[in-house]
Amino acid sequence: MKILVINGPNLNMLGIREPDIYGAKTYKDLVDMINDHASKLNITVETYQSNHEGDLVDKIQEAYFKGIDGIVINPGAYTHTSVAILDALKAVKIKYVEVHISDVSKRDDFRQISYIRENACKTIMGKGFDGYILAIDFLKDLINNEN
Repeated sequence: MKILVINGPNLNMLGIREPDIYGAKTYKDLVDMINDHASKLNITVETYQSNHEGDLVDKIQEAYFKGIDGIVINPGAYTHTSVAILDALKAVKIKYVEVHISDVSKRDDFRQISYIRENACKTIMGKGFDGYILAIDFLKDLINNEN
């Protein structure tokens, strides 16, 4: 099984950016945790982060041609603005889980809108880094039950 984990803008600044919301752990800590967990499950995982919307769209489209089985995506601020990312996810027809480190439902009014959620299999928020683990586990079970 191959899972792509995509992180959007400013997630590379974890540990620096608003530690009262996102915690003190770094993006490298997150990637290491994801890789360790995937290894235990015998899942091939690729992590990707970009601050650029078009690069995220390109990565989603590339996933189709690479035979990726599932996507875990934290689109960051693009959650609330990007129809392009939603369209790319819909186009490739790869099952995906939307993840947010914080509980966006308890934050700013503009964060209540998620274009990405429309077609997601599941949304996980407010679980910190563990949300990524929960998303990987969910996709693993979902995909295995379909085969």
